[in-house]
Amino acid sequence: MSMRKSLCVLLVIFYVPILLHAQNKVEPLILGCGMSENGGKDPDGRQWSPDDKYLSGPNSIASRASFQDPSLTSEIPYMTARIFTAEATYKFPIQPTKRYWLRLHFYPTVYNNFNPADSYFSVKANNVILLNNFSSSITCQALSQAYIDKEYALAPLDADELSLTFTPSDKHNGAFAFINGIQLIEMPDLLLKSPSLVGYADQTADTTGFHLQTMFRINVGGQYISPAQDSGLSRTWYDDTPYIYGASTGVTNSIAKDVKIDYQTMPQYIAPAEVFSTYRSMGGDKDLNMKYNLTWIFQVDPNSMYLIRLHFCDFYYSKVNQIVFNIFINNQTAEDMADVIGWSGGKGMTTYKDYVIYVHNEAGEDQLWLALSPAAKLKPEFYDALLNGVEIFKLNQTDLSGPNPNLSDMMIKHEEKERTFQKKKSHTTTFAIGGAAGGAAGFALVAAICVAVHQRKKRAPGSYTNNTSSWLPLYGNSHTSGTKSTGSGKSTMGSGANLAMAQGLCRYFSLQEMIQATKNFDEANVIGVGGFGKVYKGVIDNGVKVAIKRSNPQSEQGVNEFQTEIEMLSKLRHKHLVSLIGFCEEDEEMCLVYDYMAHGTMREHLYKGNKPIDTLSWKQRLEICIGAARGLHYLHTGAKYTIIHRDVKTTNILLDENFVAKVSDFGLSKTGPNMNQGHVSTVVKGSFGYLDPEYFRRQQLTEKSDVYSFGVVLFEALCSRPALNPGLPKEQVSLADWALLNKRKGTLEDIIDPNLKGKINPESLIKFADAAEKCLSDHGLARPSMNDLLWNLEFALNLQENPDGTRSIHGNSPRIDESEFEEVSLAQKNDMAAHYKNLSLGSEQDLSHDDSTENSAAIFSQIVNPKGR
Repeated sequence: MSMRKSLCVLLVIFYVPILLHAQNKVEPLILGCGMSENGGKDPDGRQWSPDDKYLSGPNSIASRASFQDPSLTSEIPYMTARIFTAEATYKFPIQPTKRYWLRLHFYPTVYNNFNPADSYFSVKANNVILLNNFSSSITCQALSQAYIDKEYALAPLDADELSLTFTPSDKHNGAFAFINGIQLIEMPDLLLKSPSLVGYADQTADTTGFHLQTMFRINVGGQYISPAQDSGLSRTWYDDTPYIYGASTGVTNSIAKDVKIDYQTMPQYIAPAEVFSTYRSMGGDKDLNMKYNLTWIFQVDPNSMYLIRLHFCDFYYSKVNQIVFNIFINNQTAEDMADVIGWSGGKGMTTYKDYVIYVHNEAGEDQLWLALSPAAKLKPEFYDALLNGVEIFKLNQTDLSGPNPNLSDMMIKHEEKERTFQKKKSHTTTFAIGGAAGGAAGFALVAAICVAVHQRKKRAPGSYTNNTSSWLPLYGNSHTSGTKSTGSGKSTMGSGANLAMAQGLCRYFSLQEMIQATKNFDEANVIGVGGFGKVYKGVIDNGVKVAIKRSNPQSEQGVNEFQTEIEMLSKLRHKHLVSLIGFCEEDEEMCLVYDYMAHGTMREHLYKGNKPIDTLSWKQRLEICIGAARGLHYLHTGAKYTIIHRDVKTTNILLDENFVAKVSDFGLSKTGPNMNQGHVSTVVKGSFGYLDPEYFRRQQLTEKSDVYSFGVVLFEALCSRPALNPGLPKEQVSLADWALLNKRKGTLEDIIDPNLKGKINPESLIKFADAAEKCLSDHGLARPSMNDLLWNLEFALNLQENPDGTRSIHGNSPRIDESEFEEVSLAQKNDMAAHYKNLSLGSEQDLSHDDSTENSAAIFSQIVNPKGR
């Protein structure tokens, strides 16, 4: 008897979890909203079920569309809708640790007496905002579509239930919400853990906790792929033709019958075989391919992060170095020397690459550019490039909503004429969206599209094409309305730069002077490459060494940063700030001229340096940190207005011949007449790994944002490792997180630079680590001011030099010495124009080839386009 009981217990132990798992498994939901109880099938064979059993609340109406647009190939799910006159919620069972596809389908037309023009509403998935004040009517009109589908990939919500809430807008009288179809499908793990950050060599972003919205899914060089033809995930893939920029569209290629697609270990659901069976390439004409880039343009929401997935499969060539090309995203190098065969392993083998970039909320920054060009410097067998597929996802942890699109002027005029015409027609036809409007309407739409294309080409940035071998692909795409020089060479710079020059605060150089200083921009004088362009070693005024930063002459990239750097640095002089000598703006050239620095950046002396120098001692590191802190303290409190640097990092702390630290790169700085509000509301810019999380969340910039970034710098000085290192285990990728974890566990000594072990006074280490930890507090109010931080760093240096407790000279001067700086006055204009002291920016030693990508961008004060920052 006891044996039977034991067997029963064992059966319960082993089988109950299996039964519970089977019960908890959530089946895909495909709901036709407002449908009858029988549901129905669409042309792809999917069965759509009624939605009413998942809906809570009385504020909904099931309705049928009064008009079927000719572009609707199926009544299901678009011809029935659920209308909401007040807030209403669907509740769906989910597993808390799984990701889900959520697809929402909208067809804006007349339902009963509801005018689609009055439909403004918001949609939330638990606490994640998907849509805010959304108008499907305006969106469809702007896109010339009859219906629109929204697709989201929701990260694990840590809940057993998904609440999908529809809320009519309170900003519009008579507003209502509606939905035609809902799909909720458990999705496999499609995301790379650490996609590459565009613009930051060897840095990645952790996207595991982000929600995604699908913006585009493109079958490059191929045809439309329906959900039924997808690799099990019911995705839709579109032709890439509408997104190609310019007249040079390359050629399309299809796989031969004797070549088979080989996924190897890659899951087949990543993309269907049809995507890998076609690609678009530049063609076989080497000379032609070197004169253009194969480019696609996608309209996106500004002020957002995007994940770009590129799919590759070369089914024609089979050897490494036959086709090698560069990949640019928004004019920044995403991949240098891409070799599909090298990545995939062979002919017909599939692979993909993920990249993350930030698109800022600035004039014209509502486009995402993707471009390919041959990597000529590697001398491949064929000068070509190829691409099979593109997916673009918007990333956010709490809010994926975007603004409604703006109708073009021509479209607005057309709509007004159409409304006048439609008054003579029935009520149904009046509000039908996308109905056939006759030949005149078709002509107007074609004209509108032509105007839009013309305008897009007008505001397109300069070509990526290299006119000479000296130019690298453009980094950045500011799309500003910045000025250029006229053909006569007359400067048309902004008023701030002209005022600085007029007051003698910085010097104006002619283009001829720049050419002479750099020996006609000789490649032998290139000492680095940054976001603004190349940096040259130069000599002016009979022997004075300078660093000359030159923009790409075919572009207006970085105009805002160019002016900001001039306006900031021309008015500031401080022992611990990099010195700007002057600028050149002539014949479509922009150059910035700085004093020369002998020892490059702080970073290269901490790790991955390329100079034959000894490791910095702990005392040297403290002195460098103190110098940089003095420069930042002056920016925060010593200048006329508060200046927030906004991009504090070890590559922006430069070292002169005596290892005196100087803060550089003011292209992203913010200033204002006062800080009475305690913050400046602004678009988030900065560098991943150093970015203040509070600033990122609230988009409110304070001087404490600089303090957070400087806290990361302090731990870099202690640990000699990058702020982000994707090659490490997940918990170690972020230096800030890893250092704080070890600090709180009491194991900080385990992660410090091995060269420092046993050489740091324990009391000095404690004081330094405590100060760095406070800098990394989650809330800005809990962080020290730069003045308090400076005092603690001075104290740590004192403890290192005087372990017996006697106070050194450093301990007596924690605050800024006023003699170290002065704001430029008009009376000093002649002296300041010729201010060449305190060498800064650059290095006598050229960069090694192996480190050119990372270190060349790291060594110099960057006036970088904010993309990716």
